[in-house]
Amino acid sequence: MGRFVIASYTPKPGREADLAALVSKHMGVLRAEGLVTERPAYAMRAKDGTILEVFEWLSAEAVEAAHTNASVMELWGEFGEVCDFRPLAGLAECEGMFAEFEPIP
Repeated sequence: MGRFVIASYTPKPGREADLAALVSKHMGVLRAEGLVTERPAYAMRAKDGTILEVFEWLSAEAVEAAHTNASVMELWGEFGEVCDFRPLAGLAECEGMFAEFEPIP
């Protein structure tokens, strides 16, 4: 059974464009490795510039497999150079009843 996730990436100063490029590449790599479903992924931006990505892993086992997959680990290493991963609870938008974000095409 699939596993939906919401990932939250806060760009390091001056790395906003680099992060956006990696997010646009992310699903292609995960799909090529057979780790996510064919459901569309969604990317959105918080007021502070944090990018959120919503997607569906193929299974809990696929999540585990991603952590030993060379292609995925290389890409995640690139993410680590340009952003910090943060909990959703730290976003101002998540303090209200309904969290609203700017869509990223």
